[in-house]
Parts: sequence; C-alpha cells; structure tokens
Amino acid sequence: MKPLRIGIVVGEASGDILGSSLMDAIKARNPHVEFEGIGGDRMLARGFNSFFPQERLAVMGLVEPLKRLFELLRIRRTIIKHFIDNPPDIFIGIDSPDFNLTIEEKLRAAGVTTAHYVSPSVWAWRQKRVLKIERAVDLMLTFLPFEAKFYENHNVPVKFVGHTLADEIPLEPNQAAAKQSLGLDESKRYVALMPGSRGGEVKLLGPDIWGAAAICLKSQPDINFIIPAANTSRRQQIDEQLKAFSNLPVTIVDGQSHSVMEASDLVVMASGTTTLEAMLFKRPMIVNYKFGRFSYMLFSRIVKTKFFSLPNLLADEALVPELLQKQVTPEIISKEMLNYLENPAKVAELKARFTELHQSIRCDASAQAADAVLELIQKKSSTQAQV
Repeated sequence: MKPLRIGIVVGEASGDILGSSLMDAIKARNPHVEFEGIGGDRMLARGFNSFFPQERLAVMGLVEPLKRLFELLRIRRTIIKHFIDNPPDIFIGIDSPDFNLTIEEKLRAAGVTTAHYVSPSVWAWRQKRVLKIERAVDLMLTFLPFEAKFYENHNVPVKFVGHTLADEIPLEPNQAAAKQSLGLDESKRYVALMPGSRGGEVKLLGPDIWGAAAICLKSQPDINFIIPAANTSRRQQIDEQLKAFSNLPVTIVDGQSHSVMEASDLVVMASGTTTLEAMLFKRPMIVNYKFGRFSYMLFSRIVKTKFFSLPNLLADEALVPELLQKQVTPEIISKEMLNYLENPAKVAELKARFTELHQSIRCDASAQAADAVLELIQKKSSTQAQV
C-alpha cells in the first residue's frame, strides 16, 4: 500500500506543538503516512523529514525578517519547487501566514491540495487578505467559531476544529494546587497583574496597572498581587517600575503565567492570546490595550471588530471590561477591579459563562483537524479518479 505523503511547514515553536499533535492524530487514523517539509523538535521526534531547521523561520519584529529576507525567500522557493516537482497528497501550512500563504498559493495553482491550520486575524484587520487566502487554500482550519463564520461569509472552505488550549486546560481549575506550586499562601486572595510580555507593552501599561493596584489596596487591604515576568528583561523592567510603588504586597515569579492565572482571583492584563487562557481558567479579567500615538491612529483606522479581547469576541458580547488607550488609567482600572472584588455573585455568573464558552471550543482539535485533512485528501482523490 502506497503511503500518504503530507507536506507541512511550521515557522515557530507553537506550530511545532500543533504539528506534532496533528501528526499523532493522523497516524492514529492512517499509520501509512510520511511527513516532510519544515518541522521542529517535537515533529522530528515523530519521524518528520525536515529540509531546513525550523528555527531558521522563527524571526520576529520588523528588522530581523529584513536581515534574513534573502535566506527566507530562498527557503520558500526551495519548498515550493520540491512540492511542485514531488506533489504530496496535501500540503498544510501551520500558522506563519506571511510565509505559508504564498507557498500554499503557488502549490495550489500547480494542482496541489492545500490547507492552512490556524487562521490569521484577517477578521480583525487587513481583511482583503481573505482574497489571497481564497486563492491559496482548499481548506482553512480554525480554532474559533467566529473565525469560521468569517470565512463562510467570504466563500472560503473552512472547518472549525476547536482550540487546542481548551483541550489542554481542565474545565475545573485547581486554584489551591496552583497556589501551592507557586509557594503562595492558600488563605490569601491574589490579583494577577500581567502588563504583557514585550517591553513596549510593559512600558505603556505597567505604571497604570501598578497605580490601579495601589488604589485598590486602599479599600481591599487584604489583597495581594502576583506578577509573572515573561523573561529576565521584563523582570528588570518591572522591578524598576515598581520602585515607585514600594508599598504594594507583590510577588514576582519567572514565567508560569498559567499557574499565576489559575492561582489568582482576578487578572488585570494586556490584550492578547492570554485573555483566552484567563477565560479557560475561569478568571474574571480587565483587558487593557494601549499604543503609542501614531500606532493608535493606524489601529483605529484598520481594525474592523467591535471587541478586541478574545472572550468578548467569542461570546459576541461585552463579558469583560475592555479599556482602550485613554481609558487605561489607574482610576478606571481600579474601579473595574473593585467591581469584581466586591461582587462575588457577578464573578460566579461570569465563571459560569466562561465554562459554557470553554465547552463550546473543547472539541479535541487535533482529532478534528486530522479528520478534516484526511477527508479532504479522500475527496480530492475521488474527484481526480473520476476525471
């Protein structure tokens, strides 16, 4: 029996996690399958044949990709040529849309079946990218149902598979165990302060969040605060900012953001994927988004959604407070904090809604994606056999 050949390209560590889980799920359904392209360590451990080290694609920011532009273009040309000369049963680009969508577009034009796993935020900004996506993919696999709805409205074949984080995070968080793992006092209440993982985020949001904590402490003197520092640089930056707030009862830990959210009673945070994680841990939150003046002018012109936090986008309603730009002040943040801390019934209601949302995207994403991929291969194979 001729084995299936599946091409995959992942551009970063998160894609390697998704790719390895997808490989496992496909192998469970069809053990006669070979995988090749570009993959990370987890995929290599499962027998993936990687033509280039995955870390060569893992570039961030604006300057670094420009420095590596010629290498990245050479790698992409090599991948395209290989799969046109040796067509796989399907090619799957995992995340990294700027790199993968061009590969998918070229391969699909040459007759190769293509899929893309994890939608870019095309529903929020640069919506005209959907025209390229329509040309590039036979199937888009999305984490979230509102993403699938966007593609359906633009006539792009799509399958909502659920979110891998929703599969990994238990429906019932274990706050006591999380506190124990962090060495926290189980009898105390903690508020997680999470101004972001990037220096620019912490610079813009940190002082306002620390100031809000100081105001909140005046009426809730039993509250303690915990901050997960993303890396050494962020810890140094946070330490420097907190010198102006020396009376705050605060614990700083290195990383461990999941444990910090699970251990807390409330999260004050920067907008981003972590808002979905906080929702999955059933934690009330206040979401903050702040830009430099020029960046905000651009943001306000190109963003097309009425919400920017993932819990609100998923629910299609204002479940959690979203504070944007001039609203991000110690006074407004602290008011929202106290609104949660002084209203346990409101928190209980929110946790129930978060549980419903968690269940709605807890679909065994890797298995769903594997089924969709194999179904697409079968469909294309049957169509070709009829021609």
